[in-house]
Amino acid sequence: MIMKVLVTGTDGYIGSVLGPYLLSRGHEVTGLDTGFYRGGWLFNNGEMVYPSYIHKDLRNIVPKDLEGFDAVVHLAELSNDPLGKLNPEITFKINHMGSVQLAKLCKDMGIQKFIYASSCSVYGEGNDSYKTEASEVNPQTAYAECKTRVERDVSKLADDDFSPTFMRNATAYGPSPRMRFDIVLNNLSGLAWTTGVIEMTSDGMPWRPLVHIKDISKAFGCVLEAPREAVHNQVFNVGDTRENFRVREIAEIVGEAFPGCKTTFGSNGGDNRSYRVSFDKINSELPGFSCAYTAEDGAKELYEIFNKIDMEPEIFEARPYTRLKQLKYLLQTNQVTSELYWV
Repeated sequence: MIMKVLVTGTDGYIGSVLGPYLLSRGHEVTGLDTGFYRGGWLFNNGEMVYPSYIHKDLRNIVPKDLEGFDAVVHLAELSNDPLGKLNPEITFKINHMGSVQLAKLCKDMGIQKFIYASSCSVYGEGNDSYKTEASEVNPQTAYAECKTRVERDVSKLADDDFSPTFMRNATAYGPSPRMRFDIVLNNLSGLAWTTGVIEMTSDGMPWRPLVHIKDISKAFGCVLEAPREAVHNQVFNVGDTRENFRVREIAEIVGEAFPGCKTTFGSNGGDNRSYRVSFDKINSELPGFSCAYTAEDGAKELYEIFNKIDMEPEIFEARPYTRLKQLKYLLQTNQVTSELYWV
């Protein structure tokens, strides 16, 4: 079934891959984004068709913006833990209140499917046992706390005419035109390319689950096309159980993919976010889904991209590819207000 889909956050790291992917599956896709990171375009990935685009802040969406859509895929939030710490109050206004308000508008407008990009970071700190969708959440940051609140509040809206699904993505990696270098595998790959050394200050013992952005895109596509009874008000961890790694293992994987790279480790860095995640549910219950990529694949892809574009250290360190750097710049230059609205 061809659907008319609004994807929020299409100018972002995942959105710039997800939008063309959904178009390739035959859906009619419109993007919406406030455009904070539009200055960062790392490479041309060969996609010839991108969604039409609404330039708008999540908090300013009105009913007319949602007319005619069958589904909304919601990615657009402040997108990681450091960004959430910049101003926790604004993080809650955008990520929690803004997302819940969007879901309510979708329900009022008769949009039946609402797919929310949550995060495995909701599991926070834990022992070595694998976290499932039924595990108790333990958010350690404002960013993760907002994810749990959106899941809780939007779940209450579910009924016969409004069907939300919550996608707890593992830590994303892989090449995107709107690249991010502030997530673990991508960051380590950038260091390996530009310095030839991955010099970690921590011991790298915390656990992280990883998932390629193309597999995230595939998961969202599968939910869009799944029978209602398979995804209605469901939570899915998005990834593959085999792709849980200690951070030091991720560093070693990257080191293997970048010829001549040296990897060193320090003492415990004090990061208490550590969790392993089970992805058995999505792989057994979401029709058509399985991961196609491994961390090794992603590291090799990044090496090939960096080599192709002859990436210089200045590009790796440029502010558009690190969310916190870019937001601080927009604030310091008075391009956005303290509430993160464009001036």
